[in-house]
Amino acid sequence: MLPTQPAELRRIIRAGEFAGVTSGLANGHVQANLAVLPRDLAFDFLLFCQRNPQPCPLLEVIEPGFVEPTFTAPGADISTDVPAYRIYENGEMVAELESVAEVWRDDLVSFLLGCSFSFEAALADCGIPLRHQEARSNVPMYITNIPTRPAGMFSGPMVVSMRPIPQAQIVRAVQVTSRFPDTHGAPIHIGDPDAIGIRDINAPEFGEAVEIRPGETPVFWACGVTPQAVALNCKPPLMITHAPGKMFITDRRDSDYAVI
Repeated sequence: MLPTQPAELRRIIRAGEFAGVTSGLANGHVQANLAVLPRDLAFDFLLFCQRNPQPCPLLEVIEPGFVEPTFTAPGADISTDVPAYRIYENGEMVAELESVAEVWRDDLVSFLLGCSFSFEAALADCGIPLRHQEARSNVPMYITNIPTRPAGMFSGPMVVSMRPIPQAQIVRAVQVTSRFPDTHGAPIHIGDPDAIGIRDINAPEFGEAVEIRPGETPVFWACGVTPQAVALNCKPPLMITHAPGKMFITDRRDSDYAVI
């Protein structure tokens, strides 16, 4: 049985005792996507996030070289407390690691971005099924044809996550998630995947496919894996991210970011 408190979860992640998907863990607490870049690219990426708040809602920016997210999780270490990291160099993923402490540099700036796992507890409280949790799998994520707004060298397609929602509950799902704009907010598309460039709903670029049952409609939310698609497109010399679905768990409560 995994602990339910964020600090304890981060402790076992840091110790290498858990490297799985974090959906459903520490319910009621905000989870975050991670993007780490050299200081000379940090302003352009900050501007990219400001121009693209749905896929890249900023929760915290950590100063160059520092690893403690003092606002969202005091005492944590961003270089060790994520279940898995990906390293991109010049547009190619070159490694997936359980810690990046050994490759950390004094010029690295860390960005924590809101994650849709943070509103899943609210969906579940309303009786809305979460198929990836039922299947104990990762949420499916897709690269779309929806462009982001460029900033400096950063540009590329938006990534979305998908959850099948019973048709009678779609309006409620929109209402619930609209209350959490800092963790992607309302869906960006409902229905036909082909309309946003998804050719095969059963072949996500990230995560795992889930069953869409009769009477259900695919509903798509902007996703914080978007920076990884941007890295593939723009080829920065270095970007460190979380592995999709394996998020940084903060101490902040979902309710801290809810719009009433």
